[in-house]
Amino acid sequence: MPEISVIMGVYNGAKKLEYAIQSIQNQTFKDFEFIICDDGSSDESIEIVRRFASKDNRIVLIENPHNMGLAMTLNNC
Repeated sequence: MPEISVIMGVYNGAKKLEYAIQSIQNQTFKDFEFIICDDGSSDESIEIVRRFASKDNRIVLIENPHNMGLAMTLNNC
């Protein structure tokens, strides 16, 4: 098990999502899981997360069936 979990909620954040994911990946501490919950995005956010997850097994994608808001999204993480 990883030492810590990092969580992120995303809703239509494709413009800055790659930068945000890379920021977490580039930390000097490496023993973590990175749980990203998409909150029903209608842009390419899910595709971006899937691309990163296919290359980094620390990334776990959770998908809300529809927009549920930040609090519920982070609770799902």
